[in-house]
Formats: sequence, C-alpha cells, structure tokens
Amino acid sequence: MAKLIPAIMNPMLVLFLCMALGFLLHKIHILPDSAGQVMAKLETYVFCPALSFGTMATFFTPKTIKAHATNLVIGILLVSLAVFLSLLLVRFFARKKSKDWGVYAYALAFANGGYMGDPLVQMILGSSALSYYKLFYLPINSVIFTWGISILVPDNGKKTNPIKKILNVPTVAMLAGMAVGITGAVDYIPSFCMTAMNSLSSCMGPVAMLLAGFTVASYPFGEILKNKKVYVVSLLRLIILPTLLITELLGIKTLGNLLFDLNINNNVLHLAFFAFATPLGMNTIVFPEAYGGDSKTGASMALISHTLCVLSIPIMYAILCGIFGGYQVL
Repeated sequence: MAKLIPAIMNPMLVLFLCMALGFLLHKIHILPDSAGQVMAKLETYVFCPALSFGTMATFFTPKTIKAHATNLVIGILLVSLAVFLSLLLVRFFARKKSKDWGVYAYALAFANGGYMGDPLVQMILGSSALSYYKLFYLPINSVIFTWGISILVPDNGKKTNPIKKILNVPTVAMLAGMAVGITGAVDYIPSFCMTAMNSLSSCMGPVAMLLAGFTVASYPFGEILKNKKVYVVSLLRLIILPTLLITELLGIKTLGNLLFDLNINNNVLHLAFFAFATPLGMNTIVFPEAYGGDSKTGASMALISHTLCVLSIPIMYAILCGIFGGYQVL
C-alpha cells in the first residue's frame, strides 16, 4: 500500500498540474474564450487520430493477435458487458433525447483507462505489463472510437445520420491503423512519420487536462461541484462497476480454465482493474466542446472523479492484490 500511493500519485499529479494550468490560463485571461474550442478541435482532428492510428498500426498485427487472442476475447466480452450496463443505468441519469444522455452513457461505459491507465500500469506493473495491457485494451479502444465518440457528438437539434457520427475522424484513423497493422504495411512507413505520430499522441492527455481546467474555469466553481448525479456516477465508475466487471471476469476465467483448459492466470484481473477502475475520461469534455455542445457536465465529472480516485484506486487495488495476489511478471 505504501508503495502504491506514490506510484499512483505521480501520473495523477502531472494531469492535475495540467488541469490547474488550464484553469489559471482562463482566469487570468491569457487565452481567449475561444481557446477551449481550439484545443478540443486539436484533440479531435490531430491528437486523438494520431493515437488511434499509432496504437492500431503498432499492436493490431497477426503476430500479436495470435499471441494475445485470449486477452482480446476477454476484452471484447468485458467492453460488451460495460456498454450493456451503461445502457441499463443511464436511464436513471438522463433521458434519451437530452443533451447529457451521451455524456452519462459514455461515463458509465468507459473509464480513463488510456491516459490514466497507461502510466499507472507502467509504474506499478512494469513496462512488459504495459504491452499486455495495450493489447487487452484494444477492443475497449475500438468501441470508444466508434460508439463512444458517436454518442458524445451533439446533434444540436438536427437530424444526424448515425453512420456519419460513427465515421468520425478518430474512427477513420483507427480503421486505417488496423489495416496498416494487419497487413504489415507499418514496416514501410518512414520512421520519422511514426515518431511524429507518437509525439502527437503524447500531447492528447496533457492538452485534454488543460482543456478540462479551462472548461471548469468558465463555469462558477460551486455550480461544477453541486451536481449530485455526478457524485453517484463517480461512485459507480470508481467502485461499483469495476467490482461487477472484475467479478464477471473471474467467472469467465474460471469457466475458461475448467471447460477449455485455457490456463488464464490472475494477471488479467490486474489489467481489467486499470482499464475500468480509473476515473471518468476527458472525452466527455473534448467532443461536446469540439462540436459546439455543452461540456459542463463532462467538466464536473473530470474534476470530481479525478479527485475521488486518489483514495479509491490505491484502496481497491490493495484489496485486489490481497485477494488474488500481485501481478506475476511473465
């Protein structure tokens, strides 16, 4: 426990510093009010596509798919269950046609398993575990970049073609990355192009937190903190839903070992924890903001859940390790 807290706090403090800087930049009027939309559009049209293309081109290869087929299937099953649970629960927070329906549905389905999960896995479990985590997270990423983003893009009162909403820029980049990865064409892309892609990808987390702080500063602070529904969603996101999903995973693992002799070890429970027990992601701010929607609820979710996870993540992970043991380096 004593080792977990500093390991978890380091990446979180980096993100919080970016959020505080964004808040300050708005309050002292260094950046104009339109800067929020500019940052959101950079995320939507540059940083997020770079990440989705680079991840798929690097990891979605025949070799990795074959080696990690079991983890990929488990990832598909878990993200399917997560979406199913979100659609069951979202009706208690927002009506289908309300402006916040997509934000609540997204928050109940997905955690910040990328920008919070990646550094936590690397610092706590090690670099070798991060490669396993990236592959485990591929199905989740795929659903985020398709269904997830499509429900965050506001209609703004217009009838929108659902296919057009799904085929957004990050989704197209993801599909292109999958094609490049599965065909091996990534070997023919000049190294400086992939380096540029990785550099742009690394901008997404800090800029998203700058945007979160900038957006929070545009609303009265008390108004951001008084939304009671956000506290309930944060509790579900940080404690209840991860517990349900890891319990489900334990059942899948047990059945797989008994019926099919798959020999699935407990490491997958650790990967699932960081994928689903991290706080609410930044996309609930980025995409509504980029498309002219209301990012107030997303800003509230980011601020509250990232604050509460300082306690929830170390406590829950300590319990997980106490019950199932620590991560075994393979």
